[in-house]
Amino acid sequence: MDGQAGQQAGLVATASAVVSGHPSPRTASAALPGVLADSPVAVLLIDRIAGAVTFANTAAVEMAGRVTLPVPIDAWGAAAGLTDLAGEPLASTGGPLSLVAQGRPVTGEAVRLRPGADDGAADRLLWVTGFPLSHPTAEDQQLSLVVLLDVETPALTDDPDAQLQALRERAVIATDITFTISDPRQPDDPLIWVNPSFTRITGYSYDEAVGRNCRFLQGPATDPGALEEIRAALRAQRPLTTTLLNYRKDGTAFWNQLSISPVFDGEGELVSFVGVQTDVTERVRVEHERESAFAAEQAARQEAELARATAEQARADAESARLQVEKATNRLALMAEATSTLIATLDMSDLLERLAGLCVPLLADWVFLTLVDEHGEVAETAYRHRDGHEEELRAFSTLHAQHLPPGSPSRQSMRSNRPTFIDRDRARIEAAFATEAARDAFDAVGGHSVVTVPMVARRRTRGAMALIASGDRTFTREDVDLAEDLARRAALAMDNVRLYQQEHAVADTLQRSLLPDLPDIPGITAAAHYVSASTAADVGGDFYDLLHLPDGSVGMVIGDVVGHDLAAAAAMGHLRGLIRACVWDAPDPDPGVVLGRVDRLVQGLRVASMATIAYARAVPPAAAGEPWRVHLADAGHPPLLLREPGGAVRVVDEVTGLLVGVDDGAHRPTVVLDVPAGSTLLAYTDGLIERPGLDLDLGIEELVARIATIPPGATPRQLCDAAVAGTLDGRDDVALLAVRLG
Repeated sequence: MDGQAGQQAGLVATASAVVSGHPSPRTASAALPGVLADSPVAVLLIDRIAGAVTFANTAAVEMAGRVTLPVPIDAWGAAAGLTDLAGEPLASTGGPLSLVAQGRPVTGEAVRLRPGADDGAADRLLWVTGFPLSHPTAEDQQLSLVVLLDVETPALTDDPDAQLQALRERAVIATDITFTISDPRQPDDPLIWVNPSFTRITGYSYDEAVGRNCRFLQGPATDPGALEEIRAALRAQRPLTTTLLNYRKDGTAFWNQLSISPVFDGEGELVSFVGVQTDVTERVRVEHERESAFAAEQAARQEAELARATAEQARADAESARLQVEKATNRLALMAEATSTLIATLDMSDLLERLAGLCVPLLADWVFLTLVDEHGEVAETAYRHRDGHEEELRAFSTLHAQHLPPGSPSRQSMRSNRPTFIDRDRARIEAAFATEAARDAFDAVGGHSVVTVPMVARRRTRGAMALIASGDRTFTREDVDLAEDLARRAALAMDNVRLYQQEHAVADTLQRSLLPDLPDIPGITAAAHYVSASTAADVGGDFYDLLHLPDGSVGMVIGDVVGHDLAAAAAMGHLRGLIRACVWDAPDPDPGVVLGRVDRLVQGLRVASMATIAYARAVPPAAAGEPWRVHLADAGHPPLLLREPGGAVRVVDEVTGLLVGVDDGAHRPTVVLDVPAGSTLLAYTDGLIERPGLDLDLGIEELVARIATIPPGATPRQLCDAAVAGTLDGRDDVALLAVRLG
């Protein structure tokens, strides 16, 4: 790309979420790729003429609630609970939302989001950016974009500028969207900023890119015509989306889908170009392959026409062969696309929607999919029409799907496991409906011919696919064969989804059986949290337990069996049972003695290979005002944390011992602590503090810092939530148990 052809930016990427969410005449001309409709970044679209919010993506709806749109911009801000940093409501003329609604760009301003009084949640800081999406003089477009990024509060400082810069840097990092910004007011229109995603795609670092014209991404095969198209758009100061060949720093080429948009200030002056870039190499490769196939087909046609000049019979044979090859090619292409599309999801509703998209408009004018349960009752439906008709199809589904009569083509196909074909036979169509209302709903959508095929996989009928033709479309034998092939592939994908869901249901049941429900113990408040690292099932080798012992004391156990799969979970279940038996019926309740007995049983019975365990026995005070007495022993487990009533957090690292499963004669000492009533013991497994390249002591320090920030009086559940608020890398299981004494 040359100087004006290489401008790429990410703020417009957020604008694309607006465009893709609910297109309208005002947004359609922006021609930006729809990639962030469901982004966690909150996005608003403002009609500057009306001064109202006309669109809010999912994250913005969660922020303000389901406010009916359009709504005045200040009313939306009030609904969301936005204030300035001092806690005052945003000014109606000077606040960042109002400035953007006036057509003035806001490069970044921090505001505060104050949740409702009943939420119990802390205030959050948001970083607001926004700019017009069109020239202020354009009569057909008076739209502005607002982006609200949720950022963590940086460390406090006495320097307001440094505080603001820290917020700005966190906001930019939070987007994680590939974009660049250039300044056309400088000579040669250089890049003035690129985000880390730009480096990840192109290989050029920030310092290597900033200050240079974007032509360094060009290469020997970059299309001059595409560059000229971009130059013309930039000269006219209008948005543009195009695809061209660029080169990474290592010399490898990639196809770049580039969306460029100018940004104007409040006076209508051009201040920058922003645009989104997306690596679409794979898509272009497929398109090139299709073009090659088409070129080969054209060559075959020319050869066939030459043959027809020599012999009429040869011409007829060649034409027939060409048609057969074309049909076979199209069928193979559809089946390949269907297979890759259907196996790409493990959600049944999403799979039905994908199947409907494959059928319409390629195979039919509209499609109606019926999914049945093991008893043959309709469990779920999906539908799609080439012209929309959402309300009519919804009414038809409600009236017809739950009452499929014997004459219904779908019911006939599921019963016989064979296709059913109704070709312009009004009497048979009317017999397909149980009620007149259902027939009227069908007529409201329209159709004269129906093909239904069963969806059967592994000798089980999953449902039926009904293809409906209207207008001039007619079904052929080839259409029926193609529908049967597609239905078989869809049924197999559905059965795979069913098996996957069953496996996870089994895993969920196993987890619930292995991890206990915390008992209600007088004078005790407890909470627990568990996350498995296994991708095959939601279980692992970490465990916790809380016991009200016969002598009135309270037993608290945390442990970690080597492994992160079902085998580790099974070993964990055996080990937890042994610990319960040893703790409950211990001749000597001393935790060190109990862990020694557990170790001997583990190695003697070969219950588990190795495990870490921490066991605390808390004895309630004899009289009010006296402390609890906690006896604690440790077998290679991370130290417990003690949070005192005032909020101070202490690492209980006075005791340690050898892992269980190494030496059945190992002695583990016991430490005795006097703990004030109202204190909370926090036990955890190493998955909570382990990070690649990070020392465990640093991980413990981070955990202590998170716990210490919670105000005094916090419940064990709040402490658990704070403990797991850090980023978990998913490499290890995490078990967490918080117990407040008194």
